[in-house]
Amino acid sequence: MLSLEGIGHVFGMERVIDRVSLRVAPGESVCLVGPSGCGKTTLLRIAAGLVEPTEGRVNDGFRRSAMVFQEGRLLPWRRLLDNIALGLKAMGVPRRERLVRARALAAELGLADRHDHFPHELSGGMQQRVALARALAVEADCLLLDEPFSALDVGMRSEAQALLLDLLARRGIAALMVTHDLTEALRLGHRVVVLSPAPGRIVHEERVTRPFAERDTAFLFEAAGALLRHPAVAESFLFQSREVTA
Repeated sequence: MLSLEGIGHVFGMERVIDRVSLRVAPGESVCLVGPSGCGKTTLLRIAAGLVEPTEGRVNDGFRRSAMVFQEGRLLPWRRLLDNIALGLKAMGVPRRERLVRARALAAELGLADRHDHFPHELSGGMQQRVALARALAVEADCLLLDEPFSALDVGMRSEAQALLLDLLARRGIAALMVTHDLTEALRLGHRVVVLSPAPGRIVHEERVTRPFAERDTAFLFEAAGALLRHPAVAESFLFQSREVTA
């Protein structure tokens, strides 16, 4: 289990997160949503151990957690297989073994015919698949995802979301994901956690009980509308709208 207990964080004189406690169980998918600047990404980076919180503590009981960033963050001078195997190289896995694992993951994620491609030769959706494969290569049982599909067009995003759901289900992987898109959170999460404007606090938590296979477009928009009728959720998203129009 990943446990965040009483997390608070301050940048300079500004408090961005205030007393956030959250748990992610094995095999569970939790999506964080909220207005820009509410500390979602900072909270995710604290969970990953990339940022030390000002207050509170993180207990990560998973075997290995891996971060998937908004951009693929692939090495432009490395071919696809070497990018997938990058974490394995850092772990000291021999080249032959890491390439065997990378080929298997490339095949699993629909990249079997792209082994010799450099990142600039791949579409945005393919680059994100490589980033997912890189996380899976180190046998992560918890993925920390920072808006991994926000740069993709609608078609690619839907395909990438379906791929992620399939990977999480087949491998029993847990996920903590940041997104700005409420319908995406409702499609991908067992729970949707809504943060307030900065300083970010949890103002609402929604458990989504409908099976993933039955979360069609009609359900997603109906569920998003119902969620937005909750006063605290509406206030968070109205704050974001005001920020955009200001």
